[in-house]
Amino acid sequence: MNTKINFAGIEFKNPVVTASGTFGSGIEYGEFVDLNLLGGVVTKGVAITPWTGNPTPRVAETYGGMLNAIGLQNPGLDTFLKRDIPFLERFDINVIVNVCGHSEEEYVAAVSGLAGAKNVKMLEINISCPNVKEGGIAFGTDPQMVEKITSAVKKVAAQPIIMKLSPNVTDITETAKAAEAGGADGISLINTLTGMKIDINRRTFALANKTGGLSGPAVKPVAVRMVYQCANTVKIPIIGMGGISNAEDALEFIMAGASLVAVGTANFHDPMATLKVVKGIEEFMEEKKIENLSELVGCVK
Repeated sequence: MNTKINFAGIEFKNPVVTASGTFGSGIEYGEFVDLNLLGGVVTKGVAITPWTGNPTPRVAETYGGMLNAIGLQNPGLDTFLKRDIPFLERFDINVIVNVCGHSEEEYVAAVSGLAGAKNVKMLEINISCPNVKEGGIAFGTDPQMVEKITSAVKKVAAQPIIMKLSPNVTDITETAKAAEAGGADGISLINTLTGMKIDINRRTFALANKTGGLSGPAVKPVAVRMVYQCANTVKIPIIGMGGISNAEDALEFIMAGASLVAVGTANFHDPMATLKVVKGIEEFMEEKKIENLSELVGCVK
C-alpha cells in the first residue's frame, strides 16, 4: 500500500496532519504521539510579535463539539524559532507553520521571518484574523482582500503558501478562487464556524468574547460540503478539516477532494486520535485492496 501524497510539490508519508491550534507546536503531544508516524505537524498560529489572546473564559463545550475564543495567543516568532522549530527538527516529519497577523504588514513580516527556517516545508496563512485597518473585518471574508493578502505573502515566501479559508461566508468557492488567483499553492478548510453559547444559570455569555469558533463533529457535514465545492472549483490542492475523529471521517474528506486531512478537536479528548486515523486509513486500503491512496482523492463526483 502506498499512502504517500504529494501536496504542492512536498511529499507526505501519509495524508494525516494536525490542525492548527489543537496540537501546540508538537512539544505538548510529544510524550503521547510518535510524531514520526504523522504526515505532518501544523503548528499553532505564529505572529511577528507575541499575542496575549482573549480574556477568560474562552472555551465552552457544546453538543457535538466546542467553542473557543482563544484569540490566537502565541509567544511570537522569535521564541517560536528558538524553541519550537529545534524540537520539531528532531523528527522525520513535514513542518507546516500557521501564520497570523492583524495587518498585511504583519503577515508579510512573519512570512519573511520564516523564509530562513530550512525545516519548515509549508506555511498555512490564517486569514480568519481581524484586519485592524478595515474595522476588524476578517481578511478571509472578502474575496478581494483574500487575493491581495495571498499575493503579498506569496511575494516574500520561501515555502509553498496554503491559505486557510473561513467558512463564515456566503460562497466559499469565491474565496477559494481568490486565493488561487493570488498565487496560493493550496488551500485548507474549514476554519471554525462562528457560534455562541449562553449560560442560563448565570444569565450571561459562556465565553468572555461573547462569540467563538465552533469545531468538532457538529461541523463535519458542512466542512465536507465546502471541501467538495472547492475541489470542483479550483485546481490547487486542499487540506480538509472540520470534525475529523476517525478514519471514516478522514476518508470522506479525501473522497470529496482533499489531498491531506487535519485532525483538530479530537486531539483534546484523545491525544492518540491522529495515529488512530493513520492506522484506520491503512486498514481501509488493505480491506478494499487499494494500492495508492491518491486513487481516492476526489473520487466522488
